[in-house]
Amino acid sequence: MADPVVHWEIGGRDLTALSAFYSKAFGWTVRENQPGYAMVQPVDGGLGGGLMQSREGMPPYVTIYVQVDDLENALRLVSELGGATLVPPTPISTESSFALFRDPEGNAVGLLQASGPLIGESTPTSG
Repeated sequence: MADPVVHWEIGGRDLTALSAFYSKAFGWTVRENQPGYAMVQPVDGGLGGGLMQSREGMPPYVTIYVQVDDLENALRLVSELGGATLVPPTPISTESSFALFRDPEGNAVGLLQASGPLIGESTPTSG
């Protein structure tokens, strides 16, 4: 079974400016759900995502998140295929965790493992 893309994220230095830009440019509903992070609601069958205030020294970025059953196993396979772990498995909430890896071409890609609702779904999460 293939693992689906379940979330995307755009990070930058000014979350307020990013939120205003994407809201005005595409009519997106953007709602800050915790300091430094805002959720973008799905539109017309599209995939919801997030906007993130990047940390000091962190460049602006765009990434996707793939849902997997086991973060450790997914990162092990990524490593065997020439990728590298950037962020090890990290809890988002009691029901979900994430990790980041770099693919062989240098792209940063996220992984999500969830036992409950995923980020951006209608049921509230603390992610």
